[in-house]
Amino acid sequence: SRRAVLGLVSAGLAGGSFVQAVLAEAKSIKVGPPPAPSGGLGGTLNSDEARDLKLPLKERFYLQPLSPTQAAARAKESAKDILGVKALIDKKAWPYVQNDLRLKASYLRFDLNTIISAKPKPEKTTLKELTKKLFETIDNLDHAAKIKSSPEAEKYFAATKSALDDVLAKLG
Repeated sequence: SRRAVLGLVSAGLAGGSFVQAVLAEAKSIKVGPPPAPSGGLGGTLNSDEARDLKLPLKERFYLQPLSPTQAAARAKESAKDILGVKALIDKKAWPYVQNDLRLKASYLRFDLNTIISAKPKPEKTTLKELTKKLFETIDNLDHAAKIKSSPEAEKYFAATKSALDDVLAKLG
């Protein structure tokens, strides 16, 4: 019938114009070589180590012990990162404060224990006391972030900063 033919023709014209509007200009996507290794997990040498099933688990997933001088360098970096949490406190980004604090504090604790174990006995006791005080203030700062209290976070951040300065001054 005439009505069916006209309907079919109009549907064809409308569909054809719609298809032309939908199809965009074809642009090529440049695909280069794979990215260079990123450094991977903290404390490991290569981002692909976790996937290398021939390596023992302790080498794949755990922090590797460093020499005391390397541990001191990494401890100073962790201390800088802990002090960098101040910007997150000012933004009141509490989950990020907690995550960054916990991550960097774990590296710092591992490295400080490595450094302390290499020191002579008289220095060990004072360093252990200073690190105990430092991690108490870090725990208090973490708790302040947990309860989302800006005044407490400011207070414990200042205490953490002074304790960090004391520990780093003692390390030399």
